Amino acid sequence: MPLVRVSLLEGKSEQFKQKVADSIHKAMVETINVPPLDKFQVFTDHSKAGFVYDAEYLNIKRTDGLIIIQITLNTGRTVEMKKALFKRIADLLVEAVQVRPEDVMINLVEVPKENWSFGNGVAQYAT
Repeated sequence: MPLVRVSLLEGKSEQFKQKVADSIHKAMVETINVPPLDKFQVFTDHSKAGFVYDAEYLNIKRTDGLIIIQITLNTGRTVEMKKALFKRIADLLVEAVQVRPEDVMINLVEVPKENWSFGNGVAQYAT
């Protein structure tokens, strides 16, 4: 059960956000075995003052088109799967919303399965 948080500068259309959401989810289904109906995403729009980033960290030239994606998910994916996920998300975003690949930042936060409750106050994955 990934929980996806997307941060970007304010002013993007609902259509843009929907395409971003769909692209991220498609990449997760294709590369890290996320079930097709397992889609939970939160978008946050930020003012220029509330969206701080280094425009050249690691020699990558970023612009205000930066999209920061944080995915909280269960532990257990291989490094190869994670690399495939990063690449697929970037490729799909380039295609869907013409974002520059340099403007796609992704962070994975891995947690044990028992750290989730999908509702009803129950830890459905706890054994």
